Amino acid sequence: MASVYIVGDEEEWSSQTNYASWAEGYNFSLGDVLVFRYLKGQHNVYEVTEETFRSCDASSGVLAKYESGEDQVVLNEVKRYWFICNIAGHCLGGMRFGIEAKDGNNVTPASNSADEPIPSYSSCMSYISQRWRVIGNFLPFGLLLFN
Repeated sequence: MASVYIVGDEEEWSSQTNYASWAEGYNFSLGDVLVFRYLKGQHNVYEVTEETFRSCDASSGVLAKYESGEDQVVLNEVKRYWFICNIAGHCLGGMRFGIEAKDGNNVTPASNSADEPIPSYSSCMSYISQRWRVIGNFLPFGLLLFN
């Protein structure tokens, strides 16, 4: 039986949500429906190729465009889907995610690199911030050693 998912749950399709984390919480199957809710004109939804997803450049690789504010996307193929918001700066700011729709009759965990999650901008910035914090803690100690 197909499931209906509100993208971003209660936060919907907005720039405040970590969509990579959101998508990791679900197992999507053939026939499921993704519902994108947002204020029309403030956001949109483009289904794109992986290359376009990674670059956030929608000058090519756009498979479908949705702009109603209440868009329903049926996962009608067993494949990897990629979605972005094409409003300036939104995709690079984190409004993008990829999912895999599997055949609901034989869902098995896969272990190839295509199934690995793609780091979001916020997780990358968090990692960088943590590393600089560690360096900052040891910097005064290092200065004492070399004086």
